[in-house]
Parts: sequence; C-alpha cells; structure tokens
Amino acid sequence: MRDRRPGLICRCRRRLRQFCRHHPQEADPRDRGRTAVPKSTPRPALARPGGKACRAAARALRYRLLVKRLLAAAALSLATIPAVASDTVVDLELVLAVDVSNSIDLDEARLQRDGYIAALGDESVLAAITAGRTGRIALAYVEWASVDHFEVVVDWQLTDSDASAALFATRLKASPISRALTTATGAAIDRAAALFTANGYAGRRVIDISGDGIANAGPRVERSRDRAVAAGITINGLPIAFDPDNPHGLPNKVDLARYWRECIIGDPGPFVVVAESFRTFARAVREKLVLEIAGRSPVDPARLWRAQLTPEIAICDIW
Repeated sequence: MRDRRPGLICRCRRRLRQFCRHHPQEADPRDRGRTAVPKSTPRPALARPGGKACRAAARALRYRLLVKRLLAAAALSLATIPAVASDTVVDLELVLAVDVSNSIDLDEARLQRDGYIAALGDESVLAAITAGRTGRIALAYVEWASVDHFEVVVDWQLTDSDASAALFATRLKASPISRALTTATGAAIDRAAALFTANGYAGRRVIDISGDGIANAGPRVERSRDRAVAAGITINGLPIAFDPDNPHGLPNKVDLARYWRECIIGDPGPFVVVAESFRTFARAVREKLVLEIAGRSPVDPARLWRAQLTPEIAICDIW
C-alpha cells in the first residue's frame, strides 16, 4: 500500500540517497536513481545482497521521522494543558461546619460566629497553629441547616500567622449569617467532606460539626459519617447543651453529647467537647480548636466521649 505521507517519504528518500551515495556497496541495482555496483568491485563480507541494508536503513529513517512527529504532537498537546500546582502541605485541613437551623435563633447564631472569631485571635490557638510540623493549617467556615442550605462563608485559606488568622476572622465577621428551617446533619457532612477534594492542600482532614439538635432531614447521618470516615476524614463534635436562661432556645429531648458521640463523630480518634450553653460556646471553641490543631484529646474525661463502633442509640434521626 502506498504511503500517504509524501513529505515523510520525500525526506526519507533524500536521506536514503545520501546514505547509499556514501555506501555504494549497499545499494540495490533495482533502486531507481542509484548506480549499480560493478561486479568487479569486491563486496564487503558484512554486506547484504539485494540492497537489504539500504531498505533497512529506509525503514529506520521512517521510524525515526514518525517518532519525531509523534513527540512534537505530544509536546504541543501538553503545552495546552494548564499546569496544576502541587498541593500545599499543612498540619491540618479543617472545615468548621456551624448549625444555623431553625432551633438556633439569630442571636445564638451570632454568638456561635463570634466564638470562632474570638478563638482565631486567641494566643493559645495561634500558638497551636505555628507549633505544628509545618506551622500552618488550611481553614474553611461553612453554615448548614436544611438539605439545600450549605453556605461556604469563608473558603479555604492558608493560616500560618497572626495576620492570616486575623484576615480569616475579618472575612468571617463581614459575611451575613444565613438561616434555614430543618437540620440535615447528614447532608452537611457529605458536602463538607466534598470540600476537601482538589482544595490545593494536603494534611490531616477534620470536619468540626457544631449544633444544638438532632437531624430531622436529609440522608441518614450515620451513613454520611461512615462515608466520610472511609475517605480518611475525622469528624469531631461540638454540641451545644440547652441553656434554660435563653427564652429562644428549644429544650433537647435527647442527650446531645451521647447523640454526637454515637451518631455524628467518627474515625479512630475523634472527640466531643460540650458547650454547656451559648454563653460558654467561645471557651469551648477555643479549647476544641487547640486540641484539633495539635491532634490531641481533652484531658477532662467529663467533657470527652470517644466514638463507638456500634451505636447505642438505635435511631440517629427523628423523621
């Protein structure tokens, strides 16, 4: 079959003629445009009769030219692909997932946010951030409620100094607080886990779930937890116990600490730190952030519950 690449063949023939001109003993008398070797001329012992060496050289030339074209095409295609920067190594990738469902009024939602803002300016938290192996963490803040309500208030930010922590707190303070009716804890875990994908960081992954009630919408919370744990994500909990002095609060009919322990948190080493009320939330946030950044557990056993492999609460949702 005739080769349909005339340019390639022309170059090959030109180089082949040069080859045979310098190696007349290898030329084939049947090849057009070539001078036959006189019979009186002794042929070298290694020469192959019938111009096989010339034809082998032609095949080699075709192959080299083809490889050059393929490499050039590959280089051109690679040049059009955008470069992907290597992930920045950090000590911790932390998603702060804050409940803003209907059981939390606007004042309580503001207290939650102010607690995180205050914690980011606390010396103990800043010392924990800079004391790690890399001296930096990646931080994101989200607010969640119903299945369709998941707001990334402050997206991933590298935090490695007082200035970067203050910048995160400033961005958080300037953002409006979102609200929704139901409590879809499972959906919040699923969507928070998805934030780690291609976020540009590489480190220990933790979701910090805070709230004051149990799930009443969305996917089964324990199944969402198991999916996150299977992906290598730790889920820690910050349940907020009912404050009877707050007329807007709703009393909880279940033990929130136990519910968080058996239905929400997960991985071999998660923990729960309980905020006894919204008024003590800032202190609980500060303590919990220090522990999470350092990768440690609370020293007070009364405020620590390890995750159980087999939940004692049969139902983790109320719908």
